[in-house]
Amino acid sequence: MAEPMDVAAAAAAPAPAPADVDEGLYSRQLYVMGHEAQRRMASSDVLIVGLNGLGVEVAKNVILAGVKSLTLYDPTPASYGDLSAQFYLTEADLGQPRAAASKAKLAELNEYVQVSLTPEGQALDGAYLSGFRVVVAIDQLLAEQLRLNDLCRECGACFLAGDVRGVAAAIFCDFGASFTCYDVDGEPAASAMISAVTQENPAAVTCLEDHRHGLETGDFVTITGVEGMEELNGQEFQITVTGPYTFELPTVDATGYANYIRGGYVNQVKKPVELSFRTMREALVSPGEFLLADFAKMDRPPVLHQAFRGLHAYMREHGGALPPPGDAAAAEEVWQEAQRINAAAKTDGDGSEAALHVENFEDAKDVVLRVALVAAGVTSPMCAAMGGVLGQEVLKAASGKFCPIRQWFYIDALETLSDEPLPAEEVAPRGSRYDGQIAVYGATLQTKICAQRVFLVGAGAIGCEMLKNWAMMGVGCGDAGGVHVTDMDRIERSNLSRQFLFRSTDIGQPKSTTAAASAKRMNTDMRVSPYEAKVAPSTEDVFDTDFYDGLDAVCTALDNIDARLYMDSRCLFFGLPMYESGTMGTKGNTQIVVPHLTEHYGATRDPPEKSVPVCTLKNFPHQIEHTIQWARDWFEGAFKQTPDSVNAYLSDAEFLKKLERQPNIRLETLTAVMRSLVGDRPRSFDDCVAWARLQFDKLFRNAILQLLHNFPLDHVTTSGAPFWSGSKKPPTPLVFSTSDEVHLEFIRSVARLRAQIYGITPSTDDESIVAALDGIDVPAFSPADGVKIAADEKEAAEEEKSSLSGGTSVDSEVSRIVDALPAPASLAGFRLSPVDFDKDVDEQMAVVMAVSNLRARNYKIPEADMHASRQIAGKIIPAIATTTAMVTGLISLEMFKVLQKKPLEAYKNGFANLAIPVFAFSEPGPPEKTKAMIKGEEKAFTAWDFLQVDGTGMTLKGLIDYMEDEYGVEVQMLSYGQAIVHSFMSSAKKRKERMPLPVKDVIELVTKTELPPLKYITLAAMCGDLDTGDEVDLPPLRFRLRQG
Repeated sequence: MAEPMDVAAAAAAPAPAPADVDEGLYSRQLYVMGHEAQRRMASSDVLIVGLNGLGVEVAKNVILAGVKSLTLYDPTPASYGDLSAQFYLTEADLGQPRAAASKAKLAELNEYVQVSLTPEGQALDGAYLSGFRVVVAIDQLLAEQLRLNDLCRECGACFLAGDVRGVAAAIFCDFGASFTCYDVDGEPAASAMISAVTQENPAAVTCLEDHRHGLETGDFVTITGVEGMEELNGQEFQITVTGPYTFELPTVDATGYANYIRGGYVNQVKKPVELSFRTMREALVSPGEFLLADFAKMDRPPVLHQAFRGLHAYMREHGGALPPPGDAAAAEEVWQEAQRINAAAKTDGDGSEAALHVENFEDAKDVVLRVALVAAGVTSPMCAAMGGVLGQEVLKAASGKFCPIRQWFYIDALETLSDEPLPAEEVAPRGSRYDGQIAVYGATLQTKICAQRVFLVGAGAIGCEMLKNWAMMGVGCGDAGGVHVTDMDRIERSNLSRQFLFRSTDIGQPKSTTAAASAKRMNTDMRVSPYEAKVAPSTEDVFDTDFYDGLDAVCTALDNIDARLYMDSRCLFFGLPMYESGTMGTKGNTQIVVPHLTEHYGATRDPPEKSVPVCTLKNFPHQIEHTIQWARDWFEGAFKQTPDSVNAYLSDAEFLKKLERQPNIRLETLTAVMRSLVGDRPRSFDDCVAWARLQFDKLFRNAILQLLHNFPLDHVTTSGAPFWSGSKKPPTPLVFSTSDEVHLEFIRSVARLRAQIYGITPSTDDESIVAALDGIDVPAFSPADGVKIAADEKEAAEEEKSSLSGGTSVDSEVSRIVDALPAPASLAGFRLSPVDFDKDVDEQMAVVMAVSNLRARNYKIPEADMHASRQIAGKIIPAIATTTAMVTGLISLEMFKVLQKKPLEAYKNGFANLAIPVFAFSEPGPPEKTKAMIKGEEKAFTAWDFLQVDGTGMTLKGLIDYMEDEYGVEVQMLSYGQAIVHSFMSSAKKRKERMPLPVKDVIELVTKTELPPLKYITLAAMCGDLDTGDEVDLPPLRFRLRQG
């Protein structure tokens, strides 16, 4: 719903915008930014000054997003210290200017973005900066930041500054004295269905009680589709909210209006907001309110502000150099500078706003010292996280979309450092590509990182970023280390705007192998093994016990909950840490799972999505989502299920017998097969056009006429209330017209897809389609009495139950059709070509969009364009590279904690929304404990615990005896997955037969399936205390089947 606002704001865009947006490339990002914001970005020129680890992250994200041009400036020679985070530099680039060495690789990321270098000798003066919409200063001395900011103010460019110093970071934004933000949060505009409007002064509006309107006092709305009180339609109002389902129109005196009858929608209208920023000179001394990153560190931002000022002061006195790693004297000098600045702040204010003075600053000395001791170091995770945040701020400046940071943002990850400062020799440079990271965490931890053996599940956007981070960190780069990455998918064009390890020449190639090769080019020491297998029980012969036993951790880079839950179960079983992260648009989250220390991933789950009632989809839609789902269902039936049924009839001799076991769909399926092979089988494209034309009337006219015949406009319920009220909108039958483009698009797209199914060459000429339509005889329709239509879910359930029971008439009709069907042998070689729906195929989406919009017209529901229809039909998750970079950086920081065996309070689960922006970190919850009495002693277990049983060759009786001897319990029931292996309720004979058999044989006997060659299996046991008979809640059994 945000799009109308963007269209209205287009005239106020900061620069003229190109009209065309490549939806194929920017597909997922467009659901975040919108077309108008994307066009504004495509007209923006950006300059980045400083191409260190943070700078290259920002450059990468901005290029992927699709600005007009990106110019680079950084003559600094590349050093070993850069290689821990600057992923487009290698050992071969040492000594070369960082910008020049990075330019070619950055230019490969997006063909639409012109990437260039600042001409040699070109001064960064006002005349030069005036050619840019956005200027970003990274890794610059404070004096240079201030100078650039002053020049940007003079020429009207937006200015941003960013620094990552070890594990602390700072971001500053100045978008000028007046900056227009066209959409402050990026959330869809609120929309609700109206159920009542009063004839009062002011008019009071009530919305349906099954959906909160989501509005706030002061919001602007438009009202459409109201019947009766039509004076409100098409008008814009500012509202006063009176409740979650009600609001008033203060400017509307409705006492003289007509009575409200039914229907109507209220739609929020988003308005641009003017924002004002202060210059860096002003905000440096009096920063105002900081954007808080971590509520557990509420007092940290002002401390970091002074610490960074202390670092700048130190650098000013030492020729631009940062304190040497681990140099306690240099760190003390930074502290003294910060303390001096803080003390002077008591008297340095300009009177309009007090200068920042941190009370009891001495208490923060350790924070300042720890920041200073590692400030010369660099870590890829910190650069990635901040590159995502700062990159999004650049896009805000270029597009006017989302609320900028106002104006300082500080964050640190001091909890990832060793408990005590490391000695200077531990963090001293070694002439290694990991020198930047060693300066922060030391050489000993670096050795552990290189020896890590990690399984990355997924090589999409998150997977690509993780591989890049790990290549820079050195994960799996030692002789004992390794990275395994699996992904079943192939590279598509829409991946290229986020999955930065891929290029257009890689389209169609496996993601896992391509990503692995790209990561290895960044760090040739990386030992990476790609797979093209999904993670599931069916691949446990590939990812078997030996595979998981050889791992140190798992990282999930998945896009579905089921796969995450499966990996969660694997991590529980094998006791492995799990690094989890996910994104949706500008929102991102991270979760760290540590064995026995934190709760596991599946311990808490979001509630399942509410499903749309069947009767709503069939007869009473009131949202575009309903009509799109209905269109998808029709598409599936017409172009996939029916052709599949036809092919099954022709090729499977057991088809009719199998269909007898499905009485609720038997008649419908046979009718469809009969029509497809006989009555409706097309012989030419004109026949396909005729079928489409008859379908038009069947779907959008005849069905509606029948519905209105069953439930006339004046129909009332048994309670006397109007039937057509609330969410039930009375439909209007459509009358076909070739002059209506949507009508014609339905015929065109449906006929062509039907021709494809039958192997008929379609016509590409609209004139021939219109000519074919002229000769079609469309029979008149008369509604029939006795047709049952479910009015609610209860009636729909009864209708479903009735269909299951069948009846004599149904059976006789089935028999008639079976007798009339042509014998499969008479159609030897004839097959249909079913269509598997693909949201990215325009020809298929054209069908879905036409069907959905025509049904929307039936019910006066606002229609959706191709872009919006594609998202809903394909359930596309909005995505943008900035959020992906941020979450992968944040979750990668947790690895340093895991390797140091940090306590629970050191770990951070994170949530962020870069649009607002807001950040929230929390300590993971500990695993829930279950208590059990075992041999009279209370024991506590968590989901991480298993009872280890060496069951090699063990019989069922042997296992039961073992449980009695070891735990004092009687095994009342034993199960393997869904199969019950042993039960006290089974017959004595069956129990006696199974007792002497090996457990493995009993399982195979029960499941009728041979077990794969697993080393371990999980068994669940329901037990009772031998002495008291009380139930004993024991953990699952980790049952060893074989040695080795």
